Amino acid sequence: MKPLISLEDVRKVYKTKAGQLEVLKGVDFQVGEGEFVAVVGPSGSGKSTLINMITGIDRPTKGEVYVADQRLTNMSENAVAKWRGKNVGVVFQFFQLLPTLTVLENVMMPMYYTNTYGSERRQRAMELLERVDLPDVALKYPSQISGGQQQRAAIARALANEPKVLVGDEPTGNLDTVSAGLVFGLFEELVANGTTIVMVTHDRDLAGQVPHVVEVRDGRIMNAQEVDQRLVAGR
Repeated sequence: MKPLISLEDVRKVYKTKAGQLEVLKGVDFQVGEGEFVAVVGPSGSGKSTLINMITGIDRPTKGEVYVADQRLTNMSENAVAKWRGKNVGVVFQFFQLLPTLTVLENVMMPMYYTNTYGSERRQRAMELLERVDLPDVALKYPSQISGGQQQRAAIARALANEPKVLVGDEPTGNLDTVSAGLVFGLFEELVANGTTIVMVTHDRDLAGQVPHVVEVRDGRIMNAQEVDQRLVAGR
């Protein structure tokens, strides 16, 4: 079966005052449809850059990136942004909800970039808030709810346009253990319903519960037998 996500010999080089910095060094990485993958590794190893390749936020210096049958490598910024809005949901560590909008309005925001009409937007947003168990805070502002609730609202927002891929960059990194467990439970439910999830995490306990774990070390993907077991509990 053709992978939903495919990175082929991807290299990423940044220019710094000290010279060139190679962050990804010939990465080959594939994820099948409906898979749940945890990406682990030490700080500065290239994990976030790998995630940014999948979302199209960043582009490779060399190599090819394909996600959901789309070649991202040479697309314009506008084209990628439009594509991402329909195909990829992104959940960040620090929620990134707009503080001047209610929770409901935050969840509705991505729908303005598709052909979803006003009444449909509100209905779908409420359905998503029901799904993440937040209907009672729909009319509250982000500052009025807890961090765990904000992250669940951010997940609802990421699902607004029914993306094929959900990407999390430390989505539980700013949460307490109970809230992190609730968010992880939501991810498991989404995977059971066919969503593909790639999640960067430093939480070894959560990583240990994910079916497929890959380690990024010094800009390279390690073989399964080379994954540092200190980064993954129970393996």
